[in-house]
Amino acid sequence: MATVSSSLVAVVVILACAAGAHGSTFSDENPIRQVVSDGLRELEASVVQVIGHTRHALTFARFAHRYGKRYESSEEMKHRYSIFAESLETIRSHNTKGLSYTLGLNEFADMTWEEFTKTKLGAAQHCSATRKGNHKLTDAVLPLTQDWRKTGIVSPVKNQGSCGSCWTFSTTGALEAAYAQAYGKPVSLSEQQLVDCAGDFNNFGCNGGLPSQAFEYIKYNGGLDSEEAYPYTRKDGVCKYSAENSAIQVLDSVNITSGAEDELKHAVGVVRPVSVAFEVIKNFKLYSGGVYTSDECGSDPMDVNHAVVAVGYGEEDGVPYWLIKNSWGADWGLNGYFKMEMGKNMCGVATCASYPIVA
Repeated sequence: MATVSSSLVAVVVILACAAGAHGSTFSDENPIRQVVSDGLRELEASVVQVIGHTRHALTFARFAHRYGKRYESSEEMKHRYSIFAESLETIRSHNTKGLSYTLGLNEFADMTWEEFTKTKLGAAQHCSATRKGNHKLTDAVLPLTQDWRKTGIVSPVKNQGSCGSCWTFSTTGALEAAYAQAYGKPVSLSEQQLVDCAGDFNNFGCNGGLPSQAFEYIKYNGGLDSEEAYPYTRKDGVCKYSAENSAIQVLDSVNITSGAEDELKHAVGVVRPVSVAFEVIKNFKLYSGGVYTSDECGSDPMDVNHAVVAVGYGEEDGVPYWLIKNSWGADWGLNGYFKMEMGKNMCGVATCASYPIVA
């Protein structure tokens, strides 16, 4: 490709499982050319040239423009468009049903379920730690609603990128809240250290793991670095941790008895945010708001494939819900959060829950 000025940017970044995208090999004559970052009209013309005046061509162009997509060939663009069109139909069909949650376009709308699973979810894990929980219920009166964000202890939403490391973000999210609660100041902790170093505790880097096992790793291996000291790379790496540099220590962890939503509500209500895991099914990737519920996901401990952080609970239109922090960036869902129906162990949300005690 001919050299272009620095004022030009690529149409998109490929949503693939690899850690980084390769540059386009197109010539300047190719219709999917590079365009000025605000050149929506140019992009619309390019899309129409490739896929024709189809029903959703301009919507697809605006989607690609908004999310900075980059497709390597006309064939790739056509393929992504076909997936995108299916996503639009899924959204339309779902939202006409008037259910408790809605679907909407987001950056995952041109990804196949297989791609999404590989890049955003971990392999299903067996959460044996919660067979017998050790959280102690008390007589404390639970607040009717809870939102730990209002206390300032919940750290900003992060983005795991194209690495199935959700378990590390669930771990750091719970730890960051515990640290802020204990010491009155924020901290950002290293997911990458867990990706690189916690394998001996039955974790698998970008292929999944569990917060309960991550807490054990931190407890027995001298602590966890800060994000600044051990930055995130979105890929598996070689362990470089030195205990003398740790930003936080874990004294112990507390496990919620598998499936016990009363214990989970007590912990989230009066203790602090809790790491939880659940089963993500296909339509969840397009969640946009409301209280998520499904009769397709299960509660088997072997089915959980995504770890997150429960930061509160409440009720919406008569439906009780968990308020949960995700790790897919602040543009997804409710500014990076979602609501999950409470009281039915929906998608196994109370199957694999734990929280740390920090030093």
